[in-house]
Amino acid sequence: MKTYINPSPEKWPDLSQRKTFAVADLNETVKGIFTDVQKNGDSAISKYTSLFDGVSISDFEVSEQEIQESSALISKELKNAIQQAANNIEKFHASQKETVTKIETTSGVFCWRESRAIETIGIYIPGGTAPLFSTVLMLAIPAQIAGCKNIVLCSPPDKSGNINPAILYAAQLTGVTKIYKIGGIQAVAAMTFGTDTIPKVSKIFGPGNQYVTAGKQYAQQLGIAIDMPAGPSELLVIADETSDADFVASDLLSQAEHGADSQVILVATSEKIVEKVSEAITIQKTQLSRVSIVEKALANSRAIVVNSIDDAINFSNYYAPEHLILAIADAENKLSQIENAGSVFIGNYSCESAGDYASGTNHTLPTNGFAKNYSGVSLDSFVKKITFQKITATGIQNLGKTIELMAEAEQLEAHKNAVSIRLKKLQNG
Repeated sequence: MKTYINPSPEKWPDLSQRKTFAVADLNETVKGIFTDVQKNGDSAISKYTSLFDGVSISDFEVSEQEIQESSALISKELKNAIQQAANNIEKFHASQKETVTKIETTSGVFCWRESRAIETIGIYIPGGTAPLFSTVLMLAIPAQIAGCKNIVLCSPPDKSGNINPAILYAAQLTGVTKIYKIGGIQAVAAMTFGTDTIPKVSKIFGPGNQYVTAGKQYAQQLGIAIDMPAGPSELLVIADETSDADFVASDLLSQAEHGADSQVILVATSEKIVEKVSEAITIQKTQLSRVSIVEKALANSRAIVVNSIDDAINFSNYYAPEHLILAIADAENKLSQIENAGSVFIGNYSCESAGDYASGTNHTLPTNGFAKNYSGVSLDSFVKKITFQKITATGIQNLGKTIELMAEAEQLEAHKNAVSIRLKKLQNG
């Protein structure tokens, strides 16, 4: 990690740059695969599964027997851990249910709003070296609370044609209705168009590499909603003299191990803090199995020294991190200054890993600066909001003249007449 001392705000744009990819070729690849899947359906899915995942699969859907067998491959301790995490996630997201409130805006005019679940949603779960079964909990649990009828899960198969058993266990625990052994762009395309085997969905959730992300963004152009424009994972830690260097280093490394394109930022109030954290990183990273990935991520990461906590928060708001840790004294009194962040972790013991797994908050969060205008996944992500209104005879009499005047001013005579005709009938008895 390169260190920058008191950089001026003019340098913040450069310090906030994430790793970028050439998108022209990537977009052409996405478009080609989508076109093929739309035209050839399951046969195209088979072709790309063989090409990209190195396995030939004749039946993409995971059977009930496979799901049951996967349960035997999971230790009792892990099952208990998954259950505790699921309980906390359910508690937190159930608390987000809205109470319907009817408002009488004018005497006789009643307005309110109700939620309706998105009927069919798709969940993409990465496999490979980091099978994210925790993301199944983060997405399927709020989908179930919201009342989504169909929860479709796609995850890439391994070389034996299987999905990681922990993913299958989490899926059956959380009420996923269909599971398919499909990964990459072809999975997103399958959920976008639907095939003979895979149902079409209305909204696609879940993380993935740059190919999956590009696929989701292309699906959005075709009328399929997505959770958010998410990219590589990121973390910013603000640290002062009260922070524990070992803790800070462990948090930075935990995020760096997600992938070579991940980014971690340390913003500290002195060079001494940076030095202590750097020493701790050097010691801790040698004990990690994914050290080569960590080192690549650290090469794209930065340490920044500022004069004050206020300066640190100002930079963080500009950077808009996916995850923000406040490893500082009196952190709770600084929360009102936080404007842009996906999820905030307060104090030395609030490690980012807690949010990733089991505290209850959702770990599907905006990255790449999108925390400036996007929220993380919540119960609201799985519903639509419908407004309702009921206007009584008294209500139309109280509001009618206002509507007539406004419609007339906009030269929309039919709009005015829709009110006038009612008022006249009421007037004439």
